[in-house]
Amino acid sequence: MAYIKEIRDLVGHRPLIMTSASGALLDQQGAVLLQERADTGDWGFPDGYMEFGESFEQTVKREFKEDAGIEIVPVNRLAILDQDFYTYPNGDRVQPINAFYLVEETSAKHYQPKVTETTTTKYFSLDEEPPRFFNGQHEQMWQILKDFTHNRKDI
Repeated sequence: MAYIKEIRDLVGHRPLIMTSASGALLDQQGAVLLQERADTGDWGFPDGYMEFGESFEQTVKREFKEDAGIEIVPVNRLAILDQDFYTYPNGDRVQPINAFYLVEETSAKHYQPKVTETTTTKYFSLDEEPPRFFNGQHEQMWQILKDFTHNRKDI
């Protein structure tokens, strides 16, 4: 977050293109783990902005541990999303370029998610109505994952 704060200190609320990564972790029943965001109370896939020098895969690993308290490894990139725009409550405007991954848990050890980012996490069935998402990009990711899982029987 220090990197983003430094940029915002320089450019204020001017629109920025921000690079991010997110992940979808499925349980044995095929439900997906989502986080309730501490900043808005909306739901979304564990995700976040890339820090300088990171790859998409490194970003999703770090963000998943911070947001959900789970160590993961990306196993399949499902999409690159680049046509969304979002204005944060403080007026910051972004075009998030997001790499969306199917991920697998790599450790049984769980960590406390950052309380400044996550209120709680919960698994949601892809066959039910989704919760209220943080933004349109998360709605797209839900549909991408739903289509992917219904077309693949080996996950």
